[in-house]
Amino acid sequence: MSRIGRMPIAVPAGVTVDIAENNHVTVKGPKGTLERSLPTEMEIKLEGDVITVTRPNDLKKMKSLHGLTRTLINNMVVGVTAGYTKVLEVNGVGYKASKAGKTLTLNLGYSHPVVMEDPEGIESTVADNKITITGIDKEKVGQYAAEIRDKRRPEPYKGKGIKYADEVIRRKVGKTGKK
Repeated sequence: MSRIGRMPIAVPAGVTVDIAENNHVTVKGPKGTLERSLPTEMEIKLEGDVITVTRPNDLKKMKSLHGLTRTLINNMVVGVTAGYTKVLEVNGVGYKASKAGKTLTLNLGYSHPVVMEDPEGIESTVADNKITITGIDKEKVGQYAAEIRDKRRPEPYKGKGIKYADEVIRRKVGKTGKK
């Protein structure tokens, strides 16, 4: 059995889960609503306030889908109750981020400012040199954070660029002069 797949998902109070045909799961909570079509082979059961996911057989494909399906449902439940947050740091002389409405403007040493629009359901805020991205969909929050980081990845010599707050940059020693 998949260790993750067989774990039950507790549905907190104030959250409603609706499992329609073809495993189309809708989760409504205090922060919003998430919908997703999950693999039809998996059997998703809602008993009281606990969701369980079972697989039909022990084929390799079913084993891999088992844990994935359970994790996707759990991420939806956590998203509508607590939400997800990613924090990015902008490091470097002259590098800065600013926010106006839904537009995020990044000055990253290019000849032009990089302008990004917040996707639907995702909110970003800028304080000091930190960009905080919040939303209820874990996948969208992570994707938007990755797109922002890709605009100027941290370099290994001085650490200039955009990095995740919990990311550790492996530093390299610079060149040394001849004597």
